[in-house]
Amino acid sequence: MKLEFTPEEQAFREEIRAWVAENLPPDISHKVHNALHLTKDDLQRWARILGKQGWHGWGWPKEFGGPGWNAVQRHLFEEECALAGAPRVIPFGPVMVAPVIMAFGSPEQQKQHLPGIMSGEVWWSQGYSEPGSGSDLASVKTRAERVMKDGREVYVVNGQKTWTTLGQYGDWIFCLVRTSNEGKPQTGISFLLIDMKSPGITVRPIITMDGEHEVNEVWFENVEVPVENRVGEENKGWTYAKYLLAHERTNIADVNRAKRELERLKRIAKAEGVYDDARFRDQIAQLEVDVVALEMMVLRVLSAEKSGKQSLDVAGLLKIRGSEIQQRYTELMMLAAGPASLPFVREAMEAGWQGDQALAAVAPLAPTYFNMRKTTIYGGSNEVQRNIVAQTVLG
Repeated sequence: MKLEFTPEEQAFREEIRAWVAENLPPDISHKVHNALHLTKDDLQRWARILGKQGWHGWGWPKEFGGPGWNAVQRHLFEEECALAGAPRVIPFGPVMVAPVIMAFGSPEQQKQHLPGIMSGEVWWSQGYSEPGSGSDLASVKTRAERVMKDGREVYVVNGQKTWTTLGQYGDWIFCLVRTSNEGKPQTGISFLLIDMKSPGITVRPIITMDGEHEVNEVWFENVEVPVENRVGEENKGWTYAKYLLAHERTNIADVNRAKRELERLKRIAKAEGVYDDARFRDQIAQLEVDVVALEMMVLRVLSAEKSGKQSLDVAGLLKIRGSEIQQRYTELMMLAAGPASLPFVREAMEAGWQGDQALAAVAPLAPTYFNMRKTTIYGGSNEVQRNIVAQTVLG
């Protein structure tokens, strides 16, 4: 195993760094570096810039319109974007559903959906979790009944999805639905692509404790979905869901954002005068060691992929460590800032007032800390992931 980057890879890094510096809008970068609110326009503007370059699907193979980068190149691209202050690409389209459509979708589905995902024009949402069916996705109850309607076969969908991130912006949603109650719970699930403009879909906001409208409930009342919108075989959706979740859990680790936020933590600690406290600096050092260890784990996976070896499936392990690190750095930021981390008046912040400019990077910290409590739960709770890792390694 060789963890050093080759001269060719270093040259690729420099190419990406120069392109990002030239194309990333400064107002968006400023918001990311200072943890200010990103609007839909901010997120989609960056998605379209990447799409125009053919990089919104940076992990896609060439046959589907992607750049065809290898694992190391994808990692370097993600790292340079994160360090420059680019928004995290909303993953539901390019990172989650697109690989499923490529692997299991029909040629018609690939032709219909992949171009809009790559361009950044079409916003996708994820319809997995339900009340009582979060980490236990096999217990989903949203029902899809197959019927004849006006001379064509459709699924009539009824049920509820919850915690749908940014679902208020969704053009399409990919959903796990129950199409059979026979056999094991996993065997009766199908994977549907649903147009969010379909009659019978209602999106209801869930306002989180930081005042943000980030997540939603999505209700389906007699929603008609063409049978052609089913990915793969009926009742085989669990297979496709697991394939997607492996991509989601690796994405959650997000070591590159952790590196950027570690530097922000240091800036806050210095601005607040706690960086000279040896005990607090020890906590920062411990976090930095964990970030480096996570990066080494990622690089080991990349090294195995690059050499064509079948590496151990460590998506769950990456998710565990990455999510815990995210919680740690948000907690340390809040502890460093003390009273300055308390909730703020958003309108004043977005109008440009940040109080002492030396402390401009401080806010908002408490809301982010509370929001990050979710990371060890979504994408499969860490407790469940530890059991899966133990079974994989120990048998």
